[in-house]
Amino acid sequence: MEPSLPEALLTDPGLQARAAEVLAHDGDRAPLALRKAGVEPALAAAALTLADLRRHARPKFGDLADRLYFTRAGLEQATRWPVAVRRASRFAASAGEVTDLCCGLGTEALAFAQAGLEVEAVEMNEATAGFAKANAAALDLPVRVTVADALQTPLAESAFADPARRSGGTRNFNPADYSPSLDPLLTRLRTTRFAAVKLGPGISHDWIPEGAEAEWVSVDRDVVEACLWLGEAAQTPRRASLLKSGTWHELTGTGEERAEVGEVADYLYEPDGAVIRAGLIAELAEDLNAHMGSEDIAYLYGDTLTETAFARAWKVEEVWPLHPKKLKPLLAERGIGRLTIKQRGTGIDPATLRKQLKLKGPEEATLVATRLAGAHVAILCSEA
Repeated sequence: MEPSLPEALLTDPGLQARAAEVLAHDGDRAPLALRKAGVEPALAAAALTLADLRRHARPKFGDLADRLYFTRAGLEQATRWPVAVRRASRFAASAGEVTDLCCGLGTEALAFAQAGLEVEAVEMNEATAGFAKANAAALDLPVRVTVADALQTPLAESAFADPARRSGGTRNFNPADYSPSLDPLLTRLRTTRFAAVKLGPGISHDWIPEGAEAEWVSVDRDVVEACLWLGEAAQTPRRASLLKSGTWHELTGTGEERAEVGEVADYLYEPDGAVIRAGLIAELAEDLNAHMGSEDIAYLYGDTLTETAFARAWKVEEVWPLHPKKLKPLLAERGIGRLTIKQRGTGIDPATLRKQLKLKGPEEATLVATRLAGAHVAILCSEA
C-alpha cells in the first residue's frame, strides 16, 4: 500500500528543510535530532523519508527534486525530468490537451503542463493521487488530478500512459503483468488520435504492435526506458534517442536492415544500448562506413575513425586467440596491469578471466572478448 502524505508535513516547508539539514548533518541520528526539536515520531519519520527520497531523486530531477514529493516505488518508476520534458514537447507540437493515465506521482503531468498542454492526470490509487496533487501545487502548475480507472476514463485528443511495472515489491518484466496489462491499455490508447505508452527498456519486439513507433531512450549510456508511439504520433518504425552531456541525438530506421559482415578493422565501435535495443545497428554501420564482425554480435569495425554520439570507439591494437594461458604472457610483455574486459558472444566471465591473467604493470588497456568469423578472439584496444 502506498503511504499517504501527512498534511502537517505538506504545509510545513520549514520542517521539510530542517529534516534535510539534520539528515545531511546527523545521518543515522537524524530521527533523534528531530524528536529533540519537538517533532512527534511519526511526523519526524515522514519528514526524514521525504528528505532521503529527495536526495535520491536529484540524479533524475536535479534541483527540482527539492520541491517535489515522492514515494520509493513512485520515484523508481518516475521518468527522468529531461526525458519527460522532451516527450512533452513532442505532444505539445501536435495537441493542446492530454490525458496522463497511471500518472503516479504526476511528474510527467508536470512536464506536460509546463509545455502548455491542458492536463488531466488519472491515478487509481487515492494516496498516490495525493502526491500528484501536491506536486502540481508545489510547482504551481494547472494539473487536474482524477482518481479513476485508466481503462475506463474518457480520453482527451492525446493520451499518455505509464503502467505500473512493480507488484509485491518486485519488478514485472512481462507486459502482460503490468497494471493495467499492456494489451488492453494499447486498445484503449488507440481510441485517441495521438498517444504514447512508456515501457521498461527490456521490452521484447514481439510486443510492438503493427504501425507503432518503438523508441528506446538512453541517458549518458544508460538505457532508461522504451516508449511506444501510436496513431498520428508514430513517425518511424524504430528510434534510438540518446541524451549525452545535455544534448539529444536521434537515430531512426526500420529495425529490419542487416549490416554487412567482414573482418576486424582498425577501429572497433560499441553501439549505445538504445541503438542495440532498437535494432538500428545497420543504420549506424552505414553512417560509420563500418561492418559487423559476426552477424549476431553488436560490435562494429571500420578502417576510419568517425565521431559519433551513438557509439564508443577503440583503436584496435592486437587480435589474439581467446586463451587465458596465451593471453597472460602477451599482456605481461606489454606491462598491462589495468585492464577493462568487455565481452559479447563468448560466455566468459570477465572477473574470472581477470584472475587467470594475474595482471601486473603500469600500462592500461581494454580487452574485448568476442567472436570473429566464428572464432573466439581477444581484441586488445586503446581508447580512440
